[in-house]
Amino acid sequence: MSIEKSYYMTAEGKEKLEKELHFLKTDRRQEVVERIKVARDFGDLSENSEYDAAKEEQAFVEQRITQVEKMIRNAVIIENNDTNSNIVSLGKSVTFQELPDGDEETYTIVGSAEADPFEGKISNDSPIAKSLLGQEVGTEVTVTTPGGDFQVRITKVE
Repeated sequence: MSIEKSYYMTAEGKEKLEKELHFLKTDRRQEVVERIKVARDFGDLSENSEYDAAKEEQAFVEQRITQVEKMIRNAVIIENNDTNSNIVSLGKSVTFQELPDGDEETYTIVGSAEADPFEGKISNDSPIAKSLLGQEVGTEVTVTTPGGDFQVRITKVE
């Protein structure tokens, strides 16, 4: 028996997954079943592209349900009750400036299940987060990415 991966996330992230799971199991699953029923009425299933597409969609939905259930089951809720609020840790927002004279950027470091760069949430597995975790405000850090290294200075942790 293999050890299952832990999924670090905030309480809000877990709640979002639970809502997605409910939607997939109720509304989305039913929509796909209806599409399969309609496609069956088109006739010969061996040459029915609508039926094939609906069955593929059904497989995708079922796979996503399994994935989300696993993530919820293995969720580790991030709680920020650190005594040192100046150290970058999981669940905190960190603001940094790219050196020598770049703009400031702010990201919240979350688990991979909750990461969404468009919302300013980066995975703790990302190169930026790995470089920043455990560092203090005022520290200059070298961030190593596939595109090359760059220097940042941590300006704020919340």
